[in-house]
Amino acid sequence: MRDQHSLSQNVMWKAAISCNSAYDGLFFYAVKTTGIFCRPSCKSRIPKRENVSFYSGASEAQKAGYRPCKRCRPDLKSIITYDPFESVIEDTMQIIENNYGQKISLDELASMVGVSPYHLNRIFKNKTGNTPRMYLEMVRVKRAKKLLLTTTLNCTEVGYRVGYQSISSFYHAFKRNTGLSPRLFQAQNVKNSAY
Repeated sequence: MRDQHSLSQNVMWKAAISCNSAYDGLFFYAVKTTGIFCRPSCKSRIPKRENVSFYSGASEAQKAGYRPCKRCRPDLKSIITYDPFESVIEDTMQIIENNYGQKISLDELASMVGVSPYHLNRIFKNKTGNTPRMYLEMVRVKRAKKLLLTTTLNCTEVGYRVGYQSISSFYHAFKRNTGLSPRLFQAQNVKNSAY
């Protein structure tokens, strides 16, 4: 069985940049500029070679001052049940929920979670059944429903408050998600405000 000491720096570098899972457990690589260490199979961005060092164990990398990557979790003994995309999905949902009132592009969102826009769209849809844009719409409509039932804001004010740039796009999104216009939703539900 190979170990880190029998692998050349060149072999480890090639394994790391090709995300080769066959080398997981044999070594870890750390990136000076981020202060993070990863498994060879990690799908994070490819660092510059001069910023990378290699370690035979997670504890060795931690002793050198590196933090474990949140994506590949090199600090866990077993990765059989670990889903490397779970934290990307969770982080994306958190960013959307915390910033739903602002204009967020897919490019900005992808940059915040450290993956490409195409990759984010694909894995988010695979895991949740929705694209990030659809999820943002659902969060906005949920907040709008609450505002319509718990405040004195009118439909137009609510639309702008939850992040829509135009009232027609707010009305379309609301109807798509609830089957009702905001006004009709408010009229039907204001009586029983047990929302």
